[in-house]
Amino acid sequence: MKILVIGGVAAGTKVAAKLKRENRGAEVRILAKDKDISYAGCGLPYYVGGVIADKGALIVNTPKKFSALTGADVLTGKEAVSLDRTAKTVTVVDTETKEREMYSYDKLVIATGASAVAPRLPGIELKNVFFMRKPEDAVALRAAIESGEVKRVVVAGGGFIGLEVAENLSATDVKVSVIDMASQILPGFDPEVAAYVERHLADRGIVCFTGTKLEGILGDERVEKIKTDRRAIKADAVVLSLGIRPNTAFLAGSGIELTSGGTIKVDGQMRTNDPDVYAVGDCVTVTNRITGAPAWSPMGSSANIEGRLAARELAGEQPTYPGVLGTGVCMLPELNVGRTGLTEAAARDAGYDVAAVTAVVDDKAHYYPGASNFIVKMIADRKSGKFLGLQVLGKGAVDKMVDIAVVALTMGATLHDLENMDLAYAPPFSTAIHPFAHTLNVLLNKISGEMDSITPTEYMEGKAAEYKIIDVSINPTLEGVPYIDITKINGTLPEYGTDEKLLLVCAKGKRAYMTQNRMKFYGYNNTKVLEAGHTFNEIETEE
Repeated sequence: MKILVIGGVAAGTKVAAKLKRENRGAEVRILAKDKDISYAGCGLPYYVGGVIADKGALIVNTPKKFSALTGADVLTGKEAVSLDRTAKTVTVVDTETKEREMYSYDKLVIATGASAVAPRLPGIELKNVFFMRKPEDAVALRAAIESGEVKRVVVAGGGFIGLEVAENLSATDVKVSVIDMASQILPGFDPEVAAYVERHLADRGIVCFTGTKLEGILGDERVEKIKTDRRAIKADAVVLSLGIRPNTAFLAGSGIELTSGGTIKVDGQMRTNDPDVYAVGDCVTVTNRITGAPAWSPMGSSANIEGRLAARELAGEQPTYPGVLGTGVCMLPELNVGRTGLTEAAARDAGYDVAAVTAVVDDKAHYYPGASNFIVKMIADRKSGKFLGLQVLGKGAVDKMVDIAVVALTMGATLHDLENMDLAYAPPFSTAIHPFAHTLNVLLNKISGEMDSITPTEYMEGKAAEYKIIDVSINPTLEGVPYIDITKINGTLPEYGTDEKLLLVCAKGKRAYMTQNRMKFYGYNNTKVLEAGHTFNEIETEE
């Protein structure tokens, strides 16, 4: 069987390597447009910041090494320009000679990936305009930084890659700003979580301008300013991280079914509408594992899973891809962020009766050196208890929180299924009640009515306006706010009526909940706990 793979980064090389292991006799050939195959695209920002010192480390495999290791044939500098499904041939152009060549197949795998969006903007041709998609992009940006000519950089795009670039540039003492035309940074997170990250970045010198459209790049020969729909910003360089587009233009007229965004539609076996043509990686749309809706997941992790599955299908197995969850993690200055599953907004749009809570929990034993907090937003369906998603921020290992949530989502677990899990504990790693379990307990308390709270979003929307803020921290913390010490509550409080609306605020929310519990016993039925306390929320106090 003759297998032709178009594209040679994560998904394409995974198909070839796995298929040759499954069927050594298969004739597998990769056609790659670039000279490099199997490079670490997700590692590019860390080369810019010097965390990865050697650019050679970004190249996972050379064509020669890959061929020797797997037995697959690799041809580089071959750009696919058309597909003839009837003749089962792909026409390519040699990027050096410009000559056209034709390759036949029995089965075709399209793994052409995606390219960085390059908008038609005035000044985009100026020196020091960079992208961040290929190793040469990172090499060029780092060289410009090390030359000393770049002191101020604007990153256009507030997604994972843009923020990772900003974080690494900031570590080199470059002044960094981020702009994004969306209303928030970090798509895939709920707005209040993204807003917290934005404030955190600003405190560390990375200012984000959301709702800001890039209109042009100004300068004579090199970048001097950027023009936005709000104002001009001085810059010595611009990094465009405005998203990616699937490399599927060569399929025009082929009859391969595409989405409106240009990605290839595939089934659970990674087959297109042509049973002899498969597609994997950044150029395809798959499904959301929870809702079954179409989902685009241009991630290295997804690409490898899809490539492996397609290879197994081609080898005669019958696997089925259940879909993606939108899982991701990102390292920022003194803060790691992670997510999986549905956001609160997405869960509502999917028809769930959403119950969500935001909690601040210890990431390891509080007395252990280096202990910090996780800020966790957990989402579930109120009626069924079905676990739906998680977003987490913290200095520590947010990925372990995300990965527990991924397993729960994969197994279709309910909140009660997840109660009392025997998770790993030792002071250097976790708390006796694991931070995931702690958050789960808070959400269950909220659903049962044991805790009556106001969410950070509700607080931002002014839904606590009728409530009197009460500081219930261990020690008085909020200036100009009345203070109550839980240890002194042994009956009704003469200064507050039992029907008075009181918003209980502490550092994390835990002590506020404990205070509410005690006050309920003494007849106070109109108190609210501010979820995540003043650690997460910006408290509005009277002067």
